[in-house]
Amino acid sequence: MKFAHLAEGGGIALTERAEPTAGPGEVVVRLAACGVCGTDLEKLRGRYRTAGILGHEPVGRVDALGAGVTGLARGDRVFVHHHVACGACEICRRGDPTFCPTYSKTNLDPGGFSEAFRVPEENVRRGAILPLDATVSWDVGALLEPAGCVLTALHRLGGTPPASVWVLGLGPVGLLYARLARELGATWIGGSEIAPLRRAVAERGGIDVTVDPREDGAVERAVARATDGRGVDLAVVATGHPAVVRAATRIVRRGGTVNLFGLPEAGSRLDADLQDLYLRGVRIIPSYATTEPDIAEVHRRVVAGTLSIADLVTHRVPLARVDEAFRLAGRPDEAVKVVVTGPAN
Repeated sequence: MKFAHLAEGGGIALTERAEPTAGPGEVVVRLAACGVCGTDLEKLRGRYRTAGILGHEPVGRVDALGAGVTGLARGDRVFVHHHVACGACEICRRGDPTFCPTYSKTNLDPGGFSEAFRVPEENVRRGAILPLDATVSWDVGALLEPAGCVLTALHRLGGTPPASVWVLGLGPVGLLYARLARELGATWIGGSEIAPLRRAVAERGGIDVTVDPREDGAVERAVARATDGRGVDLAVVATGHPAVVRAATRIVRRGGTVNLFGLPEAGSRLDADLQDLYLRGVRIIPSYATTEPDIAEVHRRVVAGTLSIADLVTHRVPLARVDEAFRLAGRPDEAVKVVVTGPAN
């Protein structure tokens, strides 16, 4: 079978290897679709510190069941979460499962960009395989993981849901963030994005105002008009550029929150007036990844029709042309969400 991985010396390679087999407690899934995520792009660019396995938004059909697996049948349409927490360590018990030391050590074999992949016993046992409702398309299924990351972030912020939100970076996750924030009760949402295509998608999706951040003072003026000069409750950094974090701290209200959601480059530094942040009571809260319950909640909202996200997928590229998919995903003027399709699609 074919699978995509990081090539030695850079780039992405498509290689042949033996089909995986399901050991005790394990499941093999045949790929239908897997989204190209920003972290996949960062791994390709050599800017991500964790494991180099590519593809973590996969959906497909159950192909084989190991001994002892119950509740699934061959042919079932499923979403598969690549990471699971142990559920027993102090970090998990304190409510931070995505920061569990075990979390990033669990993964799919050989990854989501593969004609078939093995789901480890630990992932199966901890509920990482979610049956898809018949109404959920493969495209939407491939968006469940990033949408789950958004929901995890919003839950992590705690307290009253923000009434006013500004999203800095309207890529796929930024757009998902805006839609889920609205779903959870935000009354005004704005966003900044360089790419006209993505601003247009944001506006069609109900975001109140978008601006090009390269226009001097455009973000600040839009926020000031909408909030009578107070600043937004929540500024979401949905991109990895360090300068954007600083910009986010300037547009939140007193006591407001900055959510570090996009992946910063390794070695990034925050250049900000710390006394100003202190005196204004600005919270800076990072969020990372998602959990099985939050993915399931997103799935329920999609099935109920309260969350619409299918239009975010602009390109579908077969696994045989995975390098083309990565090129498209890195071109915000041409694409929003790119999905790699597999043999079960």
